[in-house]
Amino acid sequence: MGSRFGEEGRQLSYGTYLKVSELLSLQQGLSEAHDELLFIVAHQVYELWFKVVLDELEAARGRIDSDDIFFARHHLRRVNVIERLLIEQIEVLETMSPQDFVAFRSQLAPASGFQSVQFREIEFLSGLKEPNYLTRIEGSPEEMGRLQRRLDEPSLADALHALIQRRGSPSLLDIFRDRERHGDLFDLCEAMLDHDEAFAHWRARHVLMVERQIGSKPGTGGSSGAQYLHSTLGKRFFPDLWDVRSQL
Repeated sequence: MGSRFGEEGRQLSYGTYLKVSELLSLQQGLSEAHDELLFIVAHQVYELWFKVVLDELEAARGRIDSDDIFFARHHLRRVNVIERLLIEQIEVLETMSPQDFVAFRSQLAPASGFQSVQFREIEFLSGLKEPNYLTRIEGSPEEMGRLQRRLDEPSLADALHALIQRRGSPSLLDIFRDRERHGDLFDLCEAMLDHDEAFAHWRARHVLMVERQIGSKPGTGGSSGAQYLHSTLGKRFFPDLWDVRSQL
C-alpha cells in the first residue's frame, strides 16, 4: 500500500514552510511593559499585509495594462478585503489604555509609523505621489531605491487613464453616465474607488486611535501627532473619481 499524500519524504512541516521559529523570534521589545508585545506584533502584521497589498496592486496594474479588467477587479477586491481587515485591527491596539502605551512609548523615539516605507509605496503605486517623502524618510539604500522606483513608474491611476485612452478617450463623466456602453470601465473605476475609500477610512480610524492613546502629544518621530494626522485626511489616490460625482 502506497504512502498517503503529504507523507513522501516528510522533509517539510508547517513550521519549516512558514519559518515559524524565525518569525516568532522577531518580537524583540525595548522594555518590560506587558503591552509592547501586542504593539510590535500588530505593526509587524501591518507590514506583512502591506507586502501583500503591494503585490496585488502591482498585479492589478499589470492586468489593466493588458486590458484584462476582470482580473484587475479581482486583485482590487482582495486589496479592499485586506484593507477592511487592517481597519479592524486598530480595535486590537485600542485595548491598550493610555497608561499601558505610556509605559513603553518613550522607548520608541525617534521611530514612527510615518517612516513605513511600504505604506508610502502603496500611496505612490496607487497615484498619490509626494516626492518630498524621499527626503523625510530614513530608510536603507534598498528601501529608498524602492521608493524612488515607485515614484518614477506609472501608478494605478496612470494605468487607468492609459486604458481609457485606448478605449477611445471617453471622459469619466461619459463612463459614469453610459454604463451600458462602458460597463467594465465603470466597474473598474468603482473598484479603484473602493481601495481609495478604504484607505481614507483607515486614516480616519488611525487618527481616532492616536487621539485616544496620546491626546495632543507630539508623535515619537517629531511630528505634531494627531494634528499632523488630521492634515492627511483629505488625501485621495484618485481625486478625479471623486470629482465626477459632482457632475452627475
